[in-house]
Amino acid sequence: MNIYTKLFGEVTVDVNKVINFDAGLIGFENCKQYMLIHDSEKEEGKIVWLQSIDEPELALPVIDPLVIVPDYNPTVEDELLKHLGEGEEMPLVLTVITVPQDITKMTVNLKAPIVINPTLLKGCQMIVEDEEYLVRQPIYDMLAANNRKDGE
Repeated sequence: MNIYTKLFGEVTVDVNKVINFDAGLIGFENCKQYMLIHDSEKEEGKIVWLQSIDEPELALPVIDPLVIVPDYNPTVEDELLKHLGEGEEMPLVLTVITVPQDITKMTVNLKAPIVINPTLLKGCQMIVEDEEYLVRQPIYDMLAANNRKDGE
């Protein structure tokens, strides 16, 4: 199946890789199906896109929180993850990036991670209780430093 997206133009959706979010995402509860779009020219661990299939204009930049906070380990009640089911692979944890006009003010939401069971292709977004994790964690300087290290 093909969809036309605002950011990526026409993309082919592999129906065997569609991630289902039964409750949608915070603020996008009606969008239940997504796919991950990777920049094939970039290394793993960088920004990827969570592209909505239900609303092709919606694509959220996401990143592995361990790139930002190497010891990221929020407290999550097992009950919240139960509906994702068991899988052969470790859950994929992503955090949403907000990119304002002034990209030096870019932030990541460590308070509401997205968790995906890559085996069953089920996902959810949750609010963690840990006070140390911010909704708007500044990341521009961290990403710039990582890019400088990668370029060496």
